[in-house]
Amino acid sequence: MELIFAAAICSVAVSVLLKFCKEKGLNTFHMIAWNYAAASVLCFLWFKPDLQHISVEHTPWWLILILGMLLPAIFLCLAKSLQTAGILKTEIAQRLSVVLSLSAAYFIFQEQFSSLKILGIILGVAAVLCILLSGRLGQDSLEQTSSSGGVFLAAVWGGYALIDVLLKYTTGLGLQFSVALNLIFIYAFVLSIVYTTVRFKSFGSLRAIVAGLGLGILNFANIALYIKAHMLLKDSPAIVFAGMNILVVMFGVLSGIFIFKEKLKSMTSVGLVLGVASVLCLAYAMV
Repeated sequence: MELIFAAAICSVAVSVLLKFCKEKGLNTFHMIAWNYAAASVLCFLWFKPDLQHISVEHTPWWLILILGMLLPAIFLCLAKSLQTAGILKTEIAQRLSVVLSLSAAYFIFQEQFSSLKILGIILGVAAVLCILLSGRLGQDSLEQTSSSGGVFLAAVWGGYALIDVLLKYTTGLGLQFSVALNLIFIYAFVLSIVYTTVRFKSFGSLRAIVAGLGLGILNFANIALYIKAHMLLKDSPAIVFAGMNILVVMFGVLSGIFIFKEKLKSMTSVGLVLGVASVLCLAYAMV
């Protein structure tokens, strides 16, 4: 359980660091680019992928290219959502992307669903709707969600689900996950650094590079600890799944309220309760 706890802290710390550095005037594009530099190196050192014996013919390069572009794009949407909608709503929307992932499993991969899993998906969709609508109701919220904030929240929700589905599809083709992950991180870094260099005529300030590397350490630590927890609790995946999602939502709410002074509105509270109920239903459905 300690690994799940640490992974959840790292996940929320990524959002806190992104929001904090943006408020300090650091360039988000540069931070995201250097984040993938750190993640690439750490992925190679941790998972030790065999990059010297990659099968050119059997490697789904189109998936790696798509994910390499999608990861930094969604990361940017995450940063924008944190600024326009707040960390509280963003964290809940990000964790509830699992609802779309499971829907894809049903409609695309023909997975059979139990009534409990269907209930979990319905509760999850209701939770996201409450969160998206909460910014349009009432006038006392520090983080009243603008129309652009709603768009970025929806992008985070749908984008992380799409990434999850594509990663599942990649591993389903037989490609070693560590090799695929390392190639995706490397491509995301190259693409991001080329884009930022062309757009901003620099690799980034020293502060932005250091912040980006720190972001990459937290981002990779979240992934590595989460995978390690699944390995140690391979007979109880529901514990890892439920524990991670619920802890991230809880830590996200606490950081939003106590660090960034966001207000927990009634509709957001309803969305939070529905979100936790959704995760619990989905977890029990996996037992």
